[in-house]
Amino acid sequence: MTKVSNMAANLVGSEIIKLAGEIKAKIAEGQRIHNFTIGDFNPEIFPIPIALEEELIKAIREGHTNYPAANGMQGLREELARFIQKNQGLSYSPDEFLVAGGARPLIHAVYQALVDPGDKVVFPVPSWNNNHYTHMAHAERVMIETSPESNFMPTAAQLKEHLNDARMLALCSPLNPTGTVFSKEQLEAICEVVLEINKERGENDPLYVLYDQIYWMLCYGETAHVDPVSLFEEMRPYTIFIDGLSKAFAATGVRVGWSFGPPHIIAKMRAILGHIGAWSPKAEQMATERYLKQEDQVEAYLTDIKERLSMRLNGFYQGFQAMKADGYPVDAIKPQGAIYLAVKIDLKGFEYDGAVMNSTKEVASFLINEVGLAIVPFYAFGASETSVWFRLSVGTASEASIAEVFEALRTKLSPVNV
Repeated sequence: MTKVSNMAANLVGSEIIKLAGEIKAKIAEGQRIHNFTIGDFNPEIFPIPIALEEELIKAIREGHTNYPAANGMQGLREELARFIQKNQGLSYSPDEFLVAGGARPLIHAVYQALVDPGDKVVFPVPSWNNNHYTHMAHAERVMIETSPESNFMPTAAQLKEHLNDARMLALCSPLNPTGTVFSKEQLEAICEVVLEINKERGENDPLYVLYDQIYWMLCYGETAHVDPVSLFEEMRPYTIFIDGLSKAFAATGVRVGWSFGPPHIIAKMRAILGHIGAWSPKAEQMATERYLKQEDQVEAYLTDIKERLSMRLNGFYQGFQAMKADGYPVDAIKPQGAIYLAVKIDLKGFEYDGAVMNSTKEVASFLINEVGLAIVPFYAFGASETSVWFRLSVGTASEASIAEVFEALRTKLSPVNV
C-alpha cells in the first residue's frame, strides 16, 4: 500500500457528507426521502438575494476575474468593518479583517496559526468539525460532552478544569448542530474563566478563543446573539471571530467568509491561506461589498429568510412536542437560532419488523428506510454514539414537507411497540 502521512491515514471523513451521499443514491433509485441532513439551502426554496445575484453578474461582466488581494479586497474589508460596527457594535479596523473562500479555510487557518502539535484544544460536543481540525493540527482534543439540560451549550463549570493548560477553546453560537445559543450569563461566566487563566499565564502564553458566529444573524424571537468582546473588552486580544455570507444569505456556494481579531494573528492566518490559495474569488468579493452597502435590501432579505426559517423550525418543533404529548419517545429543543432543530428520537430497544434496534445508527437507518426521514445523529458531531439526539436542518424543507414528515412518523412508529 502506498505510504501516506499519519495525519492523512488517521483522518476520518465527514460523517455528514458520507450520509448525504448515501441518501442521494437512495433518492436516485427512486426512494422518497425528506433529506434534512446537510446544513445547506435548496436554492428553489431559499434563493440568494436578487440584489446579490445582480452584483455577482455585474462583477463578472466587469472583468473581476483575476487574483484578489491576499487578505481580501480593501473595499470589502472596509464594508465589513462598517457592517460589524453597525450591526454588532464591535469596532475593528479593515486591517483586522481577513477574507477567504468561506468559513472553513479561516477556521483551519486559526488552528494552524495558534496550535502547535501536542497542544490542547478544548471544545464542546456536539459541535461541527473541531475534532477534525484538531486532528489536522496534530493537537490533543479535549471534548466536553454537553446535555439537553443546558441546551447543549457548554457551561463554565464544565470547561474550567480543562482550560488551565489548553491553547485554545473553540466555541460556536448559534450552535451547529443544535440551533441553540449562549445566554449572556453563560458566555459571561466562560469569559471570566478565560480572563482569570490569562491573568495567571501572562501575555506570552495565552488561552485563545475561536468564536464561530457564522449563524449570528439568524436568531429568532427574543433570542439575542452575544459574543466575548462585546461582553468584555479585555477578551479582545484573545478572541478570533469566524463569520461569513453563507448562512444568513443562503449563499453557501458563494464562497465569501471573513475572520477578524488581533492583527498579528490575522496576519499569520493571511500568510497561511496565501500559501494554499484559499482566497474568495474577486468577483464574489466585489459583489458582496456592493450588496452589503444596500442596507434596505439586506434588512428586507434578512427579515424574510428569518421568518421563513423560523416557521419551519417551529413547525417541526411543535410537531415533535405534539408527538411527545401523545406518548411517542421523541422530543425537541425549542429553536433559538441557525437553521437546525435538536431532535430526540429514542427507539433503541424497540422492535420493528421482527428485529430490535440496539443503536442510534440502526434508528437512523430505520428513519431513512422506513419513515423516509434523513437527519444526522449527534455522534457525527463528536457526541457519544449512545446519544439519541439528531440534527434536523430546514434549509431544504418545503412547507408541505412538515406535515408529510409527521404523518409518516406517526404511521411508521405505531407498529414499533410505541
